[in-house]
Amino acid sequence: MLMNINEAKDFGIDIEGEVKPNFKAIMDRKDKIVSQLIGGIEFLFEKRGVKLVNGFGKLVDKNTIEVTKEDGTKEIINADKIILANGSVPVVLPMFPYDKKRVITSDEVLGLEELPKSMLIIGGGVIGCEIGQFLRALGTEVTIVNRGDQILAFEDKDVAKQLHRQFKKDKIKVLTDSGIEKCEVVGDEVVTTLSNGKEIKTQYVLLAIGRKPNLVGSGVEEIGIELNRGKIVVDKNLQTNVEGIYAIGDLIDTPFLAHVASKEGIVAVENAFGKNKVVDYTAVPRCVYTEPEVAAVGKTEKQLEAEGLEYNVGKFEFRGLGKAQAIGHFQGFIKVLADSEDKIVGASIVGPHATDLLTELSLAIHLGLTVEQVGDVIHAHPTLSEGLMEALHDVHGECIHAAPKVAKAKA
Repeated sequence: MLMNINEAKDFGIDIEGEVKPNFKAIMDRKDKIVSQLIGGIEFLFEKRGVKLVNGFGKLVDKNTIEVTKEDGTKEIINADKIILANGSVPVVLPMFPYDKKRVITSDEVLGLEELPKSMLIIGGGVIGCEIGQFLRALGTEVTIVNRGDQILAFEDKDVAKQLHRQFKKDKIKVLTDSGIEKCEVVGDEVVTTLSNGKEIKTQYVLLAIGRKPNLVGSGVEEIGIELNRGKIVVDKNLQTNVEGIYAIGDLIDTPFLAHVASKEGIVAVENAFGKNKVVDYTAVPRCVYTEPEVAAVGKTEKQLEAEGLEYNVGKFEFRGLGKAQAIGHFQGFIKVLADSEDKIVGASIVGPHATDLLTELSLAIHLGLTVEQVGDVIHAHPTLSEGLMEALHDVHGECIHAAPKVAKAKA
């Protein structure tokens, strides 16, 4: 919203007076929305006869959970089937003085009562990029330190480069190929020493170096549930080695994404009641809620190259779309990857409403559709979604709204 207001003049709209964010009001609105969403789920629980018990749960045996409530009382719950969905917690390395005040994680950052004047973010993944740009838009001086050579390490270089370019425009400092030597709280600031000896002083340090399964005190190991590198081992039906106990989401070795956990929860319930369902992970959307948004699904170019597979690339810039020009958001591109049999195997989008546009390509990968099948569909004009069609046409050099090219299979 703030970004759009700051661009109002480009649309012929004059705004008089100073436009500035109210951090407390922003946080209050966030809290209100979260409360409404939680209330909605609790309402659905009540309507469907689901009993909600608030407290800390611990497995006693394969059919028993002990819940410790806030007042210290305990309640025993017995069940024929149990689904573990404990979620995850931030990874905090011992070298960081994690005090939840000046050195914080994503668990604390959205609970801050003041807008940070400056923040060093350690980690250039999804959380680091999203929170970094959000705070920078409100006025915080932001520096992102990333150990690897690009932000969003899993995605292709052209995707990371597009977002990095925007960060530079936003005056977010991004330091790649940088490690941390030391981090300490000194008075009201945090002094961080990089591996090259450079010192960075900030009001806060945000640790965004990943998350891990939330299993401390859960009783999982005590009852013999198998773990592998800290994650619960499950079979294709999401059942653990202890019959009748299932595990989903961030507890298992699948993508740490809310929509993945939600799908796994549904499948686990169905299997607990006798079905034989499995989750298809070939078309899992990966979304980054920055500006521009980033969304991807399926394989990346670097994955295909590592696997030695031939593939073709189709690409279309948002600036070529009338709708993108009209709304004033035309940075970025749509990229489609197809295998040697013309099946769509991957896609990346960087640009306006990327996370909403991705579903069409996710469906195509899930159903095993070809470039020709999806590209033949008439897409409405003027829309952003017609950019998908243009990128699909470009796979075979048939995009009439882009400069001619000859698409060659890559290996």
